[in-house]
Amino acid sequence: MNQLINSVSSYLKTQFGEKTVKLAIDGGFTCPNRDGTKGLGGCLFCSEGGGGDFASTIEDQIALLSEKWPKAKYLAYFQNHTNTYAPVNVLREKFYTALNNPLISGIAIATRPDCINDEVLDLLEEINRDHFLWVELGLQTIHQETADLINRCYELHVFDEAIKALTDRNIKVVVHLILGLPGESRQQMIDSVNYVCKSGAWGLKLHLLNVVKGSRMEKCYSDYNSFPSLEEYVDFVCDLIEIIPPEIVLHRLTGDAPRKILITPEWSYRKRTILNGINAELRRRGSYQGCRL
Repeated sequence: MNQLINSVSSYLKTQFGEKTVKLAIDGGFTCPNRDGTKGLGGCLFCSEGGGGDFASTIEDQIALLSEKWPKAKYLAYFQNHTNTYAPVNVLREKFYTALNNPLISGIAIATRPDCINDEVLDLLEEINRDHFLWVELGLQTIHQETADLINRCYELHVFDEAIKALTDRNIKVVVHLILGLPGESRQQMIDSVNYVCKSGAWGLKLHLLNVVKGSRMEKCYSDYNSFPSLEEYVDFVCDLIEIIPPEIVLHRLTGDAPRKILITPEWSYRKRTILNGINAELRRRGSYQGCRL
C-alpha cells in the first residue's frame, strides 16, 4: 500500500477533497451508566466530561480551529457521554440543527451499543441517506471480566447486536477499544482487536488508557500505569497495526487528555511524539497496516 496506515484524515480528504476536521460537540447528553438506569458514576476510566473533555459548541470549535485550517471542511462530532440516549425527537432536533449549518459537511455520533433501539436506527438510517455519517460504539474490551471491572454495564452480545443492526442499514461504524485496562494481558488486547476486525466495523479507535482526575480510576487506581513507557506503547501499537485489515479506517492510535487533568501515564499528552514514533517504527520495520495478515 502507498501509505503505512489507512488513516481517517486521508480517508476524509479523499471523500471531501479538502482537509476535514471533526468539531467535538457537547450535545448536552448524559449516560445510562451515570443516571442510575444501568449504573452510577460512569465507566471506571471516564472523566467528569464523559470522554469529551475538549467538547464545546460548533461556533467555538470553528473559532478555535479555523486559524490553523482556514480552508478546512467540518464534521459535527457529538462526542461526550452517550449521544443517542434521549427521546428520538430530541435527537432529531440536535442532529439536524448541526447538519443544517452550512459549514458542516457531515456528522459523527458517539454512543453505547445498549442505546441503539429501532427508533434510533430509523433516524440514523434517514440521516445516512442524505448526509455523511458514522456512528461510534464504545466497546473497550471483549473480555467480560474486564468489562465488569470497568463498570461497562452491558454484555458483549449487546455490541454484536448493535453493530449488526447498524451495518445492516449501511451505516458506518467505528469501534472504540482501550489499550492497557487493568488486568488485561497483551494477548487479551490482541483478541479484542481481532474480534472487532471481524465484526463488520468500518473504523477503529485505539485509546491509550489514561488515569485522569475526576474518574473512578483516580480513586481506585491512582498510581496505575497502563504502559511502562512511551516506547513500549509505540511498539505494541505497531504490532496491532500489522494485524488490522487495510480496509479498516484507523481513527485513533493513542489517547489524549487535557494535561491539567492527566495523572498517568505522564507522557501520554505528547500525542504528536507518540504518532511520529509509530510512523517511525513502522518504517524501521518495513511494515504497514495488515502486513501480517
